[in-house]
Amino acid sequence: MKRNRPPSKQTLAALEFLARTPSEWRYGLEIAKATGLKSGSLYPLLKRCDERGLLESQWLEPSEPGRPPRHAYRITSMGRMALEVGQSASTAAPLKEKPA
Repeated sequence: MKRNRPPSKQTLAALEFLARTPSEWRYGLEIAKATGLKSGSLYPLLKRCDERGLLESQWLEPSEPGRPPRHAYRITSMGRMALEVGQSASTAAPLKEKPA
């Protein structure tokens, strides 16, 4: 069963950072520094977003010899739409309780 709920605050933070420069590939460490998310939360979040089509990812070859390849991410059009939905949901007024 597929859930249809707005993105979490952590997901929105990562998507917001990536949406600032949508055509650039960003490393997890850059995203972690910008959002304050710890790696134990960030990398599973990035994997889920990639699987859902909100992000795309690829391995980039190192710029310096002797360094390992690094996984990089960038936002997709679906990710930008999810960001807009999440931002509008987070700014919407809370529902009022019905009188008893």
